[in-house]
Amino acid sequence: MATRPPVGLPKLSKRARILLTIAAVLVLLLLLGARFLNAYVDWLWFGEVDARGVFTTVLLTRLTLFVATGLLVGGALAVSLWIAYRTRPVFVPVSGEDDPLARYRSVVASRVKLFGIGIPVLAGLVAGVSGQGSWETVQMYLNGSEFGRNDPQFGNDIGFYVFDLPFLGWVLGWLFVATVVAFVGGLLAHYLFGGVRLAGRGGSVAGPARVHLLILVGLFVLLKAVEYFLDRYNLLLSDRNELFTGATYTDLNAVLPAKLILLSICVFCAIAFFVGAFLRNIQLPAIALVLLLLSGLIVGVAWPAILEQFSVRPNANEREAQSIQRNMEATRYAYNINDVRYDDYSGQSDVDASKIRNDEGTIPNIRLLDPNVLSPTFTQRVGRENFYGFPEKLDIDRYTVDGEEQAYLVAAKEMNTEGLAANQQTWINRHLVYTHGNGFVAAPANQIDRALQGADSDGGYPVAGTSDTQNPSGAGMQVDQPRIYFGELATEYAIAGGPEDAAPGEYDTAQDRTYLYDGEGGVPIDGWFNRAVFAMQHGERNILFSDAIGDGSKIMYNRDPRDRVEKIAPWLTADGDPYPAVIDGRVKWVVDGYTTLDNFPYSQRTSLGEATSDSLSGVAQQQDSEINYVRNSVKATVDAFDGTVDLYQMDKQDPVLKAWMKTFPGVVQPESQISDELRQHFRYPEDIFKLQRELITQYHVENAQEFYATQTFWNVPQDPTTDGGLDPNTDAAKQPAYYTYSQSPWQDEPHFQLTSALTQLRRQYLAAWVTVSSDPGSYGNMRVLRLPTSGERQIEGPVQVQNAFQSHPEFTQDRTLLGNQSVDLIYGNLLTLPVADGFLYVEPIYVQQRNSQSYPQLARVIVSFGGKIGFDSTLKGALDQVFGEGGGDAAAGPESGGTPDQDNSGDNDGNQSDNQQGGNQDGDGSGNQDGDNQDGGGGNSAEMNQAIEDIQSALEKLRKAQEEGDFQTQGEALSELDEATRRYEELQNSGG
Repeated sequence: MATRPPVGLPKLSKRARILLTIAAVLVLLLLLGARFLNAYVDWLWFGEVDARGVFTTVLLTRLTLFVATGLLVGGALAVSLWIAYRTRPVFVPVSGEDDPLARYRSVVASRVKLFGIGIPVLAGLVAGVSGQGSWETVQMYLNGSEFGRNDPQFGNDIGFYVFDLPFLGWVLGWLFVATVVAFVGGLLAHYLFGGVRLAGRGGSVAGPARVHLLILVGLFVLLKAVEYFLDRYNLLLSDRNELFTGATYTDLNAVLPAKLILLSICVFCAIAFFVGAFLRNIQLPAIALVLLLLSGLIVGVAWPAILEQFSVRPNANEREAQSIQRNMEATRYAYNINDVRYDDYSGQSDVDASKIRNDEGTIPNIRLLDPNVLSPTFTQRVGRENFYGFPEKLDIDRYTVDGEEQAYLVAAKEMNTEGLAANQQTWINRHLVYTHGNGFVAAPANQIDRALQGADSDGGYPVAGTSDTQNPSGAGMQVDQPRIYFGELATEYAIAGGPEDAAPGEYDTAQDRTYLYDGEGGVPIDGWFNRAVFAMQHGERNILFSDAIGDGSKIMYNRDPRDRVEKIAPWLTADGDPYPAVIDGRVKWVVDGYTTLDNFPYSQRTSLGEATSDSLSGVAQQQDSEINYVRNSVKATVDAFDGTVDLYQMDKQDPVLKAWMKTFPGVVQPESQISDELRQHFRYPEDIFKLQRELITQYHVENAQEFYATQTFWNVPQDPTTDGGLDPNTDAAKQPAYYTYSQSPWQDEPHFQLTSALTQLRRQYLAAWVTVSSDPGSYGNMRVLRLPTSGERQIEGPVQVQNAFQSHPEFTQDRTLLGNQSVDLIYGNLLTLPVADGFLYVEPIYVQQRNSQSYPQLARVIVSFGGKIGFDSTLKGALDQVFGEGGGDAAAGPESGGTPDQDNSGDNDGNQSDNQQGGNQDGDGSGNQDGDNQDGGGGNSAEMNQAIEDIQSALEKLRKAQEEGDFQTQGEALSELDEATRRYEELQNSGG
């Protein structure tokens, strides 16, 4: 036997301690410096949007959880180490002169405080970093309320499962961690100091060590009993059956009783461990542990498997009926599809042409402009300068212009710094000069300028107007502040404003480069401290040393509207498609916000990313996370000029939103604060609609037996206009939902709505058509038209109709002419519209030259009704072919007298004539018009030809000036272009 080893190792010198301290500080700065820098930058940003309450609430909650979890784990480990040290044997047996533990024992004994405090502190820091991330769970528990709806099994309010159960599980999890860490730390300490020995036959455990470790094991088993108790409630989220989410027959009749049995056994085992600890007898704890393991295997695993295999599966339709019914009711409520109205619809194929001719709701408003195709056309024809651009996907909204409401293709003309030429790519240009876009662009969704006859002819363009600083009402909507500092293309920071005598001036128009930002947006950067902070944040020394930054300078970051909403409300899921709207003379981005859950009892779990994914490009894809509850609870707006974020309550009944409004008071404004003009531009959001239509394909069935059979399920059709979309055996992308301004069979006038076709399960025939209203008076009302799915009256679905289009003789002939080696055909969105008790399919077809400067133009319109197909350069002509002469009289025709180089506002593009699609235009394009759309200009006079030459000359001058970065010449070219266009319009209106 040997006494404890001597303590007294050499201490560190003063110099060594100083060097170690400096090294530790440097390591901390490297680890935490970036975090502190980001936190300060976020603090400034939240101050800009007047939401520092969000920042402080989240920060304080995180700090509290960091301390709480750190103290729990670190404190448990410290107590365990202290007990192990205090109860260590007085004499420590050694295995020999080379005992490997002697060295470590000596080191620890000489630095007891260092190890006794340092190790728990380190463990507490690790636990705190992990625990602080659960701030949402804790705040939901503290601020949650009741749903007013009880679960069908235990009778608890749903709020218990949503707000309380996750928190209780989180606390229990950390108690498990603390117990395990304390046990491991105590075991190692006892081993180090000789309380636990591995030498000899079977080793030995000292009495104090046995008591200490058995009590910890008993606590762990007791916590396991609590876990079994809570697991009973988690059974309501079981995924045992692939068909539905919720407690199955096996869960309720085998697993649930097993949880109670195992809970009782755990309590017994815990008592056995406590008794064994004080009786110094490990036989009883050993027997209890074996009993626990065996019962877990037999009762918890084997019995449920036997019941499932031999009782449930042979009779699943009967055994699971109750669980399926519960799942159906919970899912419909959780996804807000319990009030969907289902109507039978004949879908007849024969119709009186007079019904179509006299239609005043749907036919006149059929949308010909596809927002997912025409962004390049907007960029070239309306963007003018190379640094202006539009998002990949444009948007659809409705406006009342000249007393008439209709759908418009809309977009904000944004600054796209990626479009800058090589000589414009300096740091000053990217961040101080080209800071903002200019204009709100709108084009009637049902119109083009003129019909296109051949691939090389002109026409088929949107009749787009721009409301900008030069013409605030050019698009038909008055925009008092058209400058766009915040938008979907704003991926880089911008430094706006600044001293007049030093700042380079921001590009506003070709004639004005002296503009300096005077709005409320942005973070002041006129102080040296903030300049240094942002110089480090962006790794850009120019921010610190540039003389162009001074009094009045502001830096703008987090400029994407969706990012701003999700940052100010991190508990929201933002819709993937923000859209601009003119509200009270200002351009504001409208962003839909969802509250989601993944723990609503019995509700079907659905992958958010998969359900909202389709062939649509240019929108943000949702994360592939599973949810089983969603509400469109918030509408947010982001001012495009100053970045102001406003959140409005949309769902007064949503308990989840109520909890977050209590957590962050004042962040979400009550619904009463929504202005009438803003409400007029609310759209039912696409992502939630896609999610709901996915659920409707299954949950439209009326009883559990029908649900289990799945035979009457529907499908979201694949998009037949995309590559591979015509092959039903491929995994093609789904067809998107489409916004239309149309009149449904039960409506008295056209409404703005979001629609989608649904097909039969694994079949291409149309099974249903679903729509949801966006009008203020009926917002969110969802309706489904159910079609006959058997017999001879089956209606062709989108894929079948597209196949018929492809084989139509006239289309085949024109496709050969239009889609040649130098031209691509682009199929636009295939709209499904209920008209005259049947369904009208409408698809625009675009052509685009195969060169870098080309852009799509509408070439043809193809329609189908009851198997009859019409194909023409105009919608009217196509409808006439289907319904007879006069059948398309109600359709909106091309704008009379449109010119190649004009939009509604007179905002000429500056890039068109030198980049014509065919390259051999005759100037007026009149020879390419059909009989109903003749160019009334009579463009053969010498004056008209001279005006056209002047336009082309000005465009060429503008193009060269843009390539050379010569702003003065650009201004001159634009003036000449405006003058030439004005003369052209005057000559055209006077008949040439």
